[in-house]
Amino acid sequence: MQPSDEGRAVPGAAIAVVAEILYLANLLIAPGFAFALLLLLFLHRRRDVPPLARSHLEQTLSASLWAGLLLILVASLILVLGGMHGAHTWVILILYFTLCHSTLVVFGAYGLAKAMAGQCWRYPLVGRPLARGCREIRWQ
Repeated sequence: MQPSDEGRAVPGAAIAVVAEILYLANLLIAPGFAFALLLLLFLHRRRDVPPLARSHLEQTLSASLWAGLLLILVASLILVLGGMHGAHTWVILILYFTLCHSTLVVFGAYGLAKAMAGQCWRYPLVGRPLARGCREIRWQ
């Protein structure tokens, strides 16, 4: 019988969890403020963290930047092209925002689950390539 991995921590898992929580907070609770905290965490810790934490930091920062661009620029483009007073413009805008925002939140929740499990995660389309060494994470 193999010894249980329960109670063993993966190096960098705590920072990975914090990065994912800040990503979700940026989308749901405190847009801008949570992003600033995520950016500070990335700038101060990206060089001295294990591969798991570095990967999650890079993924959440990249996804946050893309989320801001997608939600703000495309929504603005829909408004400019459709006009502020058209009912069809607002239907398209609300559908777009709901679909994109909920997708980003679901990806963030999955990323948080992966971070809590001590595993790497790459956001589809908006994520960066996985950090070197992330695939070689071992339980310690």
